Amino acid sequence: MSKAVFFDIDGTILDREHGITKITPKVAEAMRKLQAEGNKIFIATGRPVSFLYKELLDFGFDGFVTANGALVLAGGKVIFEKKLDMAGVKKICEIADAENIEYILQGYPNTYLKKNSLACETFCNKIGVDYSKFIRDFDMDEISVSKLECMSLRQDAENLDVVYKKILSTPGFTGWADPFHYKTMEIYSETVSKATGILEMLKYFDIPVENSFAFGDGLNDNEMIQTVGTGIVMGNAKDDLKKVGKYVVPSVHEDGVAVGIEKYISG
Repeated sequence: MSKAVFFDIDGTILDREHGITKITPKVAEAMRKLQAEGNKIFIATGRPVSFLYKELLDFGFDGFVTANGALVLAGGKVIFEKKLDMAGVKKICEIADAENIEYILQGYPNTYLKKNSLACETFCNKIGVDYSKFIRDFDMDEISVSKLECMSLRQDAENLDVVYKKILSTPGFTGWADPFHYKTMEIYSETVSKATGILEMLKYFDIPVENSFAFGDGLNDNEMIQTVGTGIVMGNAKDDLKKVGKYVVPSVHEDGVAVGIEKYISG
């Protein structure tokens, strides 16, 4: 029976801040081998579709779990979508505006970013996201008839944790802040995670959970690692995540994904 293998992006198959801007040849070869053996490979990311690199979209993955599980795509088709409650979104935006915190409203197919959002633009440049196609002139009533799966908040001031806690008190929403300096926060519906998105994908392809694998390194990979049949954690991950994974492989800089595929999945 086919296996399903899910890959986080940042810190797992890429590390743009430290020079790994493309899937390395060893990792790409291992992924291709999985597909040649009749298995399915997927991206599972907190990023919305608009934050995915063209290389990833064109690589040949069988599907994408995006926006931390809020939007699941297979063969270019939406197979699951959980939209944010717009009343809550408006409340969060009001708080952010009052505190001079910038935000990106991320949907499918449209993503929204106010003009003159220097902190968000700098953040996009840093992680290699082309924001030129984002809608820059909009109002909230326009977005209310669109499909919005997640939000990113960004400000270059320090000590924003109090404001972020206030934002996360909005009913029906959850998220996480950059644990190092609280400059960035990702916000999602509290009913989704990478794990819920993965379960939707497995159901669509009729692959049992016990035949599923996932590679991850970050805080939002916890549910995923514990839900799949075999959770595999990168060597560069935090110790808390390593404790819940079945296996720990070398870091992203040591082609840990390729090592894990060859040792625990392929063949």
